[in-house]
Amino acid sequence: MIRLTRDTIDYHALVDRVRCNHCGGVCAFLGTVRDLTDDKVTLALDYEAYPAMAEKKMAEIEAETRARWPVGEMVLEHRLGHLQVGEVSVAVAVSCPHRAQAFEACRHAIDRLKELVPIWKKENWSDGSNEWVHPDKQD
Repeated sequence: MIRLTRDTIDYHALVDRVRCNHCGGVCAFLGTVRDLTDDKVTLALDYEAYPAMAEKKMAEIEAETRARWPVGEMVLEHRLGHLQVGEVSVAVAVSCPHRAQAFEACRHAIDRLKELVPIWKKENWSDGSNEWVHPDKQD
């Protein structure tokens, strides 16, 4: 499942969604808004995307991940809009028969999402300044 949302990401529900009886490994990654970027205090982030393009890339990542690992269930979800420090901006959850597979598949999916999906992030700093960060420069 892939999803862009302006709602809070319910990561507990995502983990439950990927659990299945034939998979003993469940791995989840949560990206959260941190309060410090380099030496600048971050107040909030704004995320924007062209949904049709972003969802297409997310679907490609899901298919690619399923082709490389024996994924039982998988969720890729990314927030859009204005997020405060501490909020979850992105979540990936994957189940596989074994833990190593789940870790590898989850790592692959989040790395590819950050690399390929056209989601733009604006950093809003405490000094009143802000800056849009190119998708391939986000961590």
